[in-house]
Parts: sequence; structure tokens; C-alpha cells
Amino acid sequence: MEQLKVIYEDNQIIVVEKKPNIPSQEDKTGDLDMLTIVKQYIKEKYNKPGEVYLGLVHRLDRPVGGIMVFARTSKAASRLSNTIRENKMKKTYLAVVDGIFEEDTGILEDYLYKDERHNISKVVDSKKKNAKLAKLDYKVLKVSEKNKLTLVEINLHTGRHHQIRVQFANAGHGLFGDQKYGTRGKGKQIALWAYKLKIIHPVKKEEMTFEDEPDWNNPGWGNFID
Repeated sequence: MEQLKVIYEDNQIIVVEKKPNIPSQEDKTGDLDMLTIVKQYIKEKYNKPGEVYLGLVHRLDRPVGGIMVFARTSKAASRLSNTIRENKMKKTYLAVVDGIFEEDTGILEDYLYKDERHNISKVVDSKKKNAKLAKLDYKVLKVSEKNKLTLVEINLHTGRHHQIRVQFANAGHGLFGDQKYGTRGKGKQIALWAYKLKIIHPVKKEEMTFEDEPDWNNPGWGNFID
């Protein structure tokens, strides 16, 4: 069983680190997924007989690592899902992108269309049928002049399919290691990490913030080790 890094847990929620290339839930590959890993952890730790309840309330793309929260009760799952619908769950990402920005902060706003057949998203005209508004803001944290790469912090205002990857690629700053949309680091791990999660606890009703940094020794992130 995959070793699990637990960031926080109580009887309502569990916050963990998803390692890159592990599916959030079972998919057609049949590879071990986070839902199964966390269920097994709870089953073994608390000696739970039978099936363990665990609610998947949000996902990370398979190649992306970082923080995920799961619900341990159906009540918590319902309330967390509501906070997502109301845009009250705040996710902050770190990414290494190609090129150097003229400004240290910026906003990307596009309309995206999801091509279900090919599992990709595209920037399209706002009038295209089924196009959805995608918005994020970013801040430059560090620049590698030598490698012409930039480390950015990203806050999502919307949660669209492949949003960060598509929007930065469209802006001419594809993510390092992105096999679908990027131009740099082909064959390497994508440098995109969900590093901060802010939620309203489903029962305590208090705001909680969790942080988890990537492995800075890995390719992509390694460009920014001093």
C-alpha cells in the first residue's frame, strides 16, 4: 500500500498529500488511487470492519500533486461540496512556467471549451456553445534567468478542466513538464502543485488553512533551489 502523508485528520475530514501520477479516484487504468489509499489507511488505523465511508469532494489531475481533503462522513461531504459550489474552498497552486513575465502579478481570463473525446480543453471565443469562463490570478515568486523559467503562485477563481495548464499555455507560458499543453521539460514530471487549501470546517464552521510544499529536488522545481 502506498505510504500516505496525512496533514490533518479528525472524525469529519482528512487532509492528505496526493503524490504526482496517482489518480484521485479509480479510473480505466485500474492503478491504485487516492480514494482507495485513504480508505485503507482509515480502515487499518481505526480497525474498522466492513466498508469505510470516504467522500471525494474535489480532484487533482493525475500528474499533479499536492493537498486534497476528503470527507469522513456524508454530512461533511455534503457541506464541503456546498462550499465548493459557493466558491468558498480556496485552492492555491505553485507552478514552474516557461519564460519570464513583464509584470510580477497578473490575471488570466479566458473562455474554455472541454473536448470530452480527447480529454483536453481549449481557449475559445466566449460565444462558442458550452464555453465556460475561466479566471485566475498569479504572482511571480522567483525567476531563473539562466533557465528562462518562472515560479508562480496561482489562485483559482473558477475550477475548470485543466484550467491552469491551458490558460498559461495560451498566454505563452506553458507549464514545465506538461505533456499535453507545454513546450518545455518533455518527459519530466509536470511542475504544478496544489500547495495551499483553505476550507470552512464542515462541523466546527471555522476557517482552516493547510499547506504542503513540493519536493524541491525534483526536476522542474529544482530550477529554483538556491
